[in-house]
Amino acid sequence: MKKMMAFAKRNIKELVRDPLNLAFSIGFPTALLLLFAAIQANIPVPLYEMISLSPGIAVFGLSFITLFSATLISKDRSTSFLMRLFASPLSSTDFILGYTFPLLPMAIVQSAICFGVAVALGMSWTLNIFLTMLVLIPTAILFVGVGLLAGSLLNDKQVGGICGALLTNFSAWLSGAWFDLDLVGGAFKTVAYSLPFAHAVDAARAALSGNYHEIMSHLWVVIAYALVIMTLAILAFRKKMSSKNN
Repeated sequence: MKKMMAFAKRNIKELVRDPLNLAFSIGFPTALLLLFAAIQANIPVPLYEMISLSPGIAVFGLSFITLFSATLISKDRSTSFLMRLFASPLSSTDFILGYTFPLLPMAIVQSAICFGVAVALGMSWTLNIFLTMLVLIPTAILFVGVGLLAGSLLNDKQVGGICGALLTNFSAWLSGAWFDLDLVGGAFKTVAYSLPFAHAVDAARAALSGNYHEIMSHLWVVIAYALVIMTLAILAFRKKMSSKNN
């Protein structure tokens, strides 16, 4: 455990060395909230009310964490640093947890800023905000896991395109973060709800609005996806470790 935490502390330092991307991952969702608030002020739409919009924007903001985790692990794979670590007693699970732990505080800060801006824009402050942030943790783990899986399989240039523009847009459109999936319906809605992103938004909205009985009906899907993705990331990383050691 101590060695894994030491590895996690090293990864925190690596994240802090990239303040531009950190600022963008926080600033862009905030800019979207301000944009939709301006639209709401001129053309009132129920979906753009902060209590409905902010959970969707919070989930969208968490998708940026995928790029951080993917870039971190893929860059380490491309250098001799990770190869030296393979000779350490750390297991593949230790490595994955060492990459994951530093990103969870970042996810919490992202969510806190998002809801703080929403409150500043007129959303009522309630204790449900803290519950919503708790509900968003499995979503954060899911996005971290996607990044770690991609980073274990792809190089740092490839993860930039796949975990950057592609995944963020993919998750945004299929989550219903800023439009009602019922308006499209059909196969699009079916596909959206077969994936975890729409469920993550719905679980967060249920928590924020106080519809507690609806939370788990969506959250269990997110948790299941997160467990599967993290398991695949560990297996993929273990395979890379074995190939390097042989």
